Amino acid sequence: MHEHDPNHIIDLRSDTVTKPTPAMVKAMSSAVVGDDVYGEDPTVNRLEEISAAKMGKEAALFVPSGTMANLIACLVHCNRGEEIIMGEAAHTFLFEAGGVSALGGMMVHTVKNQEDGSMRLADIRSAIRPDDDHQPRTRLILLENTHNRCGGVYLTPGYTDQVGALAKTHGLAFHIDGARIFNAAVAQGVDVRHLVDRSDSVTFCLSKGLCAPVGSVLCGSRSFIAEARRARKQLGGGMRQAGVIAAAGIVALQEMVDRLADDHIRAQRLAAGLQTDKRIFASYKPNATNMVFLSISDDYPITAVELVARLKERNILVGDVAEKSIRMVTHYWIDDMDIDQTVQAIHEIIAAC
Repeated sequence: MHEHDPNHIIDLRSDTVTKPTPAMVKAMSSAVVGDDVYGEDPTVNRLEEISAAKMGKEAALFVPSGTMANLIACLVHCNRGEEIIMGEAAHTFLFEAGGVSALGGMMVHTVKNQEDGSMRLADIRSAIRPDDDHQPRTRLILLENTHNRCGGVYLTPGYTDQVGALAKTHGLAFHIDGARIFNAAVAQGVDVRHLVDRSDSVTFCLSKGLCAPVGSVLCGSRSFIAEARRARKQLGGGMRQAGVIAAAGIVALQEMVDRLADDHIRAQRLAAGLQTDKRIFASYKPNATNMVFLSISDDYPITAVELVARLKERNILVGDVAEKSIRMVTHYWIDDMDIDQTVQAIHEIIAAC
């Protein structure tokens, strides 16, 4: 993958930092393109066909980002003044700039996320509004799989089926923010379709663990995607000769899914290596995938910001998520030597406190 040298950067901040593989660069350079807004880019059309088939949906739409994909889904499913139920730690609630409210005029009703990333069915049911002129209409349930802030954990097919059944019983739409849905599928050894079968829509990112440089895909019924295409245009997401980047997405789906298991193994290795120091706690839950959250004991004066800075001096990049906690994410461009070097560096920095 890469040669180790004194200037080599170990970037564990996120799997969004992944660069395209040589096979992707080759595919991009030879991509056949057209105007996608006119529906005439054959490479984009092919990516959308492959994506819809993988998710078991009728149609798909290529968009610039996962944030836009989630926003488009909410715009199609909901009207202004209507309400979306989602977890209090959901990416859409915390990290998408309040787009559903600012641009869609929608309300968000948050429910407590459990340790495993789920929301209790009873809590979801309690959040559904009665038919009352004084209250906003509940219109949509949104799940995140894998769940970022709960530790990169996956939700099971059984759980998502239960949420889908609950949504259908109450006449609600059901959207899955599947930015890392392929991590969830690979970790459980299941076909990704089993994780989204009951959903009305699902989005997944090509530019995270799958290594493509740009883009996400939104999948659903043909009528849903027809409306989503209009919303994409309204948001300025209509791309022209987008086959250049869609070509990398096709390679991502063909070549990069199964190898996500390597990222999970390296995350386990990272967590295990750090657990030997009682001054820190490396969280890697039984249903985790490619993320490790490290907490520093209150008995030691170093903060997360200070640890991030000291690791950066050693060419190791991580992200602080709380005063005493950092996040590390494994991906294609992280190998075993990177993991071992990171473990050693953290032990040395903590020991010097």
